[in-house]
Amino acid sequence: QVQLVESGGGLVQPGGSLRLSCAASGRIFSIDDMGWYRQAPGKQRELVARITSGGRADYADSVKGRFTISRDNAKNTVYLQMNSLKPEDTAVYYCNAEIRRVGAVYEILYWGQGTQVTVSS
Repeated sequence: QVQLVESGGGLVQPGGSLRLSCAASGRIFSIDDMGWYRQAPGKQRELVARITSGGRADYADSVKGRFTISRDNAKNTVYLQMNSLKPEDTAVYYCNAEIRRVGAVYEILYWGQGTQVTVSS
């Protein structure tokens, strides 16, 4: 089966940096768009950034200029470099990916289990 595994979350002070990783594994034929979402307590899950297989990236206005999404297609991995972190960035961060499995005709959207990011002094 296919799974996404995130890593890199943790506690950081305001102004600090973190780098999240999300690796896809399993019988994968191809991966289209990959993305990062976040969900703060009491709030809906929101898009943070996404990136196409060709490397075109889009960002939420709240993170533009501070966060950078990238991917390594050879490793089936997407990254989120987060700089100048603010307390309002505190949330559980989830990655997702549109994956076509070996032998499948259609893509399926898979989600990771989430990783906690806490920005606090």
